Amino acid sequence: MDKILFAVIGFPLSFLIIIYRANIKQFTGDLDFAEKWFGAGGTYTLILLFGIFVFFATLMYVTGSLQYVLSSTLGPLFFAK
Repeated sequence: MDKILFAVIGFPLSFLIIIYRANIKQFTGDLDFAEKWFGAGGTYTLILLFGIFVFFATLMYVTGSLQYVLSSTLGPLFFAK
């Protein structure tokens, strides 16, 4: 049930971030580090990349691959044998 709720919230949120990135940029203003790293318009690019990240993180969580990747990479750090 939690995966369905996560999908219902995560997928539309990612699309809203991508569609309304101009409004988000207007609200937050220019992010200096994004403008430095990505050049002119870097804030828009960072918001777009964040929306894409939210989409793929949601997709990975819903399919169970996020849990697998985290347990195989970070699991040995927290669960000693």
